[in-house]
Amino acid sequence: MTAHTATLFTIAVGSSDPIYRQLIEQTRRLAAAGVLAPGDVLPSVREVALALAVNPMTVSKAYNMLETEGVLSRARGIGMLVAERPAQARNRGEREDLLRPTLQRAAAEARQLELDPDTVLALFKKILKEEP
Repeated sequence: MTAHTATLFTIAVGSSDPIYRQLIEQTRRLAAAGVLAPGDVLPSVREVALALAVNPMTVSKAYNMLETEGVLSRARGIGMLVAERPAQARNRGEREDLLRPTLQRAAAEARQLELDPDTVLALFKKILKEEP
C-alpha cells in the first residue's frame, strides 16, 4: 500500500516546531495508531516536498531520522517503508506519549487565554466527538 501524500502530512506554518520535527511526530503517531502499517510505502521525498511546498532536504532529514529510530526502513527501488514493529510498540502508553506534547502545547495556550480546566475539557470532548 502506498500512503497518499496530500492527506498524510500537514504542516502547521505558525508552529514553533521545525517542519522536519512536525513530519517526524506525524509519522510516529500514524505508525503507532496503525494508520501506517508495517510495509506501507511512504511517498517519496520529492512528492512530500512538492505537496507541502517545502525543501526536499527537510523531508529527507525527517525520513533519515525516522530510519535511524527504526520507524522507517529503506527498500532499494521502492523507497521508505514503515518498519516492522513489535506489537508492544503500539501499546497505549506509547500512543499517550506521542499525544502528550500536543496536549502540553494546548494546555499552555489555554492558560494564556485564561480558560478554566472545565471549559477546556468540555471543548476537547466536543472536538473528539466531531468527525474529521
